[in-house]
Amino acid sequence: MADGPLFAGPAMRRLRRREGMTQSAMADRLSISASYLNLIERNQRPVTARVLVQVVDQFEFDPRALREDESIGGVDGLARRLADERFSDLAVDRDEVAEFLANAPHAAAAFVRLYDDAGPGTARPDDPLSACQLEVERWRNHFADLDSASETLADELRLSRSDIAAAILERLRDEHQISLRILPEDIMPDDLSRIDLHARQLQVNEMLDCADRLFEMAIQLSWLEHRQLIRSLASGSKFPDDTSRALFERHLASYAAHALIMPYGRFLRACEATGYDLDILQRRFSCSLAHLAFRLTSLQRVGQRGLPFAMLEFDAAAQFVTGHAGASGANFVDGGGRCPKWPCFMADGANSALAVAAVEVESGAAGPACWLMIAGRVAKPMGAGLRTILLCLDAKLAGDIAASRGISLRQDDAVKAGAGCWRCHRPACRQRIAPPSGANLSLDSFRRSATFWTFGQTG
Repeated sequence: MADGPLFAGPAMRRLRRREGMTQSAMADRLSISASYLNLIERNQRPVTARVLVQVVDQFEFDPRALREDESIGGVDGLARRLADERFSDLAVDRDEVAEFLANAPHAAAAFVRLYDDAGPGTARPDDPLSACQLEVERWRNHFADLDSASETLADELRLSRSDIAAAILERLRDEHQISLRILPEDIMPDDLSRIDLHARQLQVNEMLDCADRLFEMAIQLSWLEHRQLIRSLASGSKFPDDTSRALFERHLASYAAHALIMPYGRFLRACEATGYDLDILQRRFSCSLAHLAFRLTSLQRVGQRGLPFAMLEFDAAAQFVTGHAGASGANFVDGGGRCPKWPCFMADGANSALAVAAVEVESGAAGPACWLMIAGRVAKPMGAGLRTILLCLDAKLAGDIAASRGISLRQDDAVKAGAGCWRCHRPACRQRIAPPSGANLSLDSFRRSATFWTFGQTG
């Protein structure tokens, strides 16, 4: 779908005040009526292409300022930050977030800058992993230049061979003089893969299955082919240290590998043709559920957008490992909150059938309330145990996808859950193990409740 109309009332109003002009005078300069300019400034009319050209022509003005909210991720990016546990008692809803961003974008940008410098309440400000994750979420896990470069490379590979693995090996050999060697686990017990430049070999651990072996080949080829682009993207970001930048470069190389195996155009067409059927997509693109989930969070190409999925990954002890909100507005991805009512904790062993449910998430902050959640478990390579993958999609957008068949997406029928006990204010939940942030405990010595906690809100 195409980008929506450009509403930039506050930016137009600041420009007019900077020039010391009345609405009538500015309207004359732009060849529009004063009433129309008034509607634009009140965000009741979008800025059309013709008006934008006039603004740039008549005033010393950078048109990128009309999209200043994009630098903080728009309403979704601001909402994710306001979902932090430090603000949970304020219950800021999405309408308030949108109003704040529309009416005071500079104040919103100042808040975001302070928040990002301090880091989330659940992480240290100097934590390289947190710094990398913040940067990925600022981009909404979509890197258009890297996507295009990977898609071009994928098209070139398809001209030589239909088998993507064979095509990657041929490219490594012909362009980089590197051959593939599968080595026993006892020779590289801790490595999934490595490039030995002395022997001109890509060495891959024998314990990887076909999907993981393909991914390791793709990530090494992507680094060799797109190293300058990856470093350029990383150098344009403000990181507190070299470790954060290196982690971000590693994420970009992984992103490029996913984009090589699942090229944007072909992958999106396959998603739409199959109703985002996860089983079919895994087989068609020779990828694991974890790789597929990552790719689904990145489908945000302008004019060719896919559904906005979020994904979370948990280890065998239900500890949060990683997650990407993308453009989904899933504010519960940050901070690693989780709820035992989510379907990811109902999925059985590795490669079992997917667990699917409609879930109403009470998070005390802005964002969609009802989600279609799809969970499955995958076995990590080299004895790293099971991981649980959770895909989340706004239930309002999920009516036509394969996983929703037979599932009621009505909010009234959804499982009532939260985003972690500290962020959830459902008073009658029998799964609760702790009170929500900002609540006062009210314990009764003569009464034992099945919900364990009885709490009152802070006055």
